[in-house]
Formats: sequence, C-alpha cells, structure tokens
Amino acid sequence: MTKDGHHSLGFLIHDIAQLLRKRFDARAAGTGLSSAQWRLLFRLIRDEGVPQARLAEILDIEPISVSRLLDRMEDGSWIERRPHATDRRVRVIYATGKARDAFGEVKNMVEEIYDEAMAGLAPDARQQLIASLEQVRANMTDGEQGCLPDAAPQTTDDSERSESARP
Repeated sequence: MTKDGHHSLGFLIHDIAQLLRKRFDARAAGTGLSSAQWRLLFRLIRDEGVPQARLAEILDIEPISVSRLLDRMEDGSWIERRPHATDRRVRVIYATGKARDAFGEVKNMVEEIYDEAMAGLAPDARQQLIASLEQVRANMTDGEQGCLPDAAPQTTDDSERSESARP
C-alpha cells in the first residue's frame, strides 16, 4: 500500500461491498427474493413505471437476465408488467402491494446493516465518509450517461453473478 492508499482503494471498496452483500443476503434469506431481485426492486420502487429495458441499463444487467428476474418476480406477485401508454412494444414495470409491504421491512434491515458498518464512527465522520464516496463516484461517472443508483444496495451473490456485471 502506498502512503495515499491508491493501491488499496479498489480492494477496500470491493471488500466492503462484498461484506455488505453477505450480511444483507444472510438477513434477507427468508423474504422469498434473491439479492439480485431485491436490488431490482429497490430501484423499481424509486423509479416506478420504468421500462424493462431501462431497468437493465440502470442495473448494468443484460436485458435477458432482467427479463428472467422479472419473470420470477411476476410469478411471485412482486411486480406487474404493463403496456407503455404510447409505445406498445415497451413494457413498464410496477411494484405490487406485496412488494411495497416487504420493501419497508427490508429498507429498515438495510439501515440496520449500514449502522453496523458505520459503528465506531462519529456522526460527522459518517457524513464525511459518505460525502467523500459520493465525490469518488461523481469523479468516476463524470460525463457518462446513466449514473449508478445512489439508494439501492449492491446485493448480488455468487449464484447470480451471471445476472449482474458488478463484482
């Protein structure tokens, strides 16, 4: 590691994301949705009525993989696919009441996990850490279309790596 930490930054961010995913997966195991489906649902609740193809772009997942995720979620009554108001080729996705009810519980769980991750940091240090990471993200997405979602947890596990291009 160098004095400024450049060599370890990527590894540290990756390790923390992986640990957060594992903690989330362990706690969300009984919900009936995979971590990839939860990630999709978090984004969908935030941007309801988004076209299916746009979800694939936002989540950086192949369209066919999003379609498969949505098929399983629709079978479980978590989402609804509806025709677009003006383009019959496009399907837009909406969360069901079942999904909204579960979302509230899982959102609280995620907040608990984040609190655990930030344990030992003073409130001002937490705010500075978040602000610094947001700046790093902004630096890396500058000029790119479709920035990463800022509210959805990164929650893909090993069995669903093919459904997500993220590590």
